[in-house]
Amino acid sequence: QVRVVESGGGLVQAGGSLRLSCATSGRPFSQYAVAWFRQAPGKERKFLVSISWSGTRTSYTDSVKGRFTISRDNAKRTVYLQMSSLKPEDTATYYCAVTRGDYYSTIPESGSNAYAYWGQGTQVTVSS
Repeated sequence: QVRVVESGGGLVQAGGSLRLSCATSGRPFSQYAVAWFRQAPGKERKFLVSISWSGTRTSYTDSVKGRFTISRDNAKRTVYLQMSSLKPEDTATYYCAVTRGDYYSTIPESGSNAYAYWGQGTQVTVSS
């Protein structure tokens, strides 16, 4: 029902910046929330950040607060993740996920099953 495509990953040196994009399509009249997750080699997938449809509610995991910023352009149906001051421990595959229901000014809990549509991921590698 919803197509999710991440892009913008790559190789960057520690301290550098990178902007990821999450392009969505297929549900033009819904008002979904979006989240970014990441999975490092040998680790479980973990929640990073999320944003409501309106952009008025966001949530950040502690490890990226002050370094990562989530935003969205609903006219383009695209969500962005601006990453700064990157560290080697940020190396992971980054996934974008979209909720099944509408979340205009609220966001679901990070551990909930509200995120129903996932992209294939984009690789981010941060060198020392």
